[in-house]
Amino acid sequence: MADTALAAPPRSPLAHAADRLAAATRASRGAIRLAELPFLTQVNVRLDAKGAAADAVGLALGLQLPLEPDTVVRAGESTALWLGPDEWLLVGPPGNERGLESRIREAAGDEPVSVTDVSAQRTTLLVTGSRARDLLAHGCPLDLHPRAFEAGRCAQTTLGRTQVVLVSRDEPRAGFWVLVRSSFAGYLADWLLDAATEYV
Repeated sequence: MADTALAAPPRSPLAHAADRLAAATRASRGAIRLAELPFLTQVNVRLDAKGAAADAVGLALGLQLPLEPDTVVRAGESTALWLGPDEWLLVGPPGNERGLESRIREAAGDEPVSVTDVSAQRTTLLVTGSRARDLLAHGCPLDLHPRAFEAGRCAQTTLGRTQVVLVSRDEPRAGFWVLVRSSFAGYLADWLLDAATEYV
């Protein structure tokens, strides 16, 4: 007899913390907003930035891969983060992994390219509000002043002793994305909630 039980829907790494993140957001009255953005598509791309594949991939995606260190390029719902001279992280809406991978491989043709779906490796925390920079500064070694880490910048760094990719979003009042490995997400959420107590 066939097993007709439906598979359980995927559970995000911070599903257990959603109520506490929402409560801290409400209590801060606009100073801090904390939320998980689960299941975002995340595809790591490595190729020669000066080769033909870089331009072809940029055209196929509708956004050019950023060439300036620690910068972000956004077009529509897709965002490209510079991680190194030949490495980028493409972030998009949930469920777009296979389509994104296929477009990149097809665009690159015979040029050497590495395309890896890392969507399940990390989750994303959204940190916004009037005190978002202050909150992150409690545990991040970077200078987060807007002159030093302006909108449209990203960095691989640490936050509360956890390795993260920190993105200063370029939309008005969009705050920050904190991309953290799923296995450390619970710890980082607890750290953020503890650090946010002075704002609630």
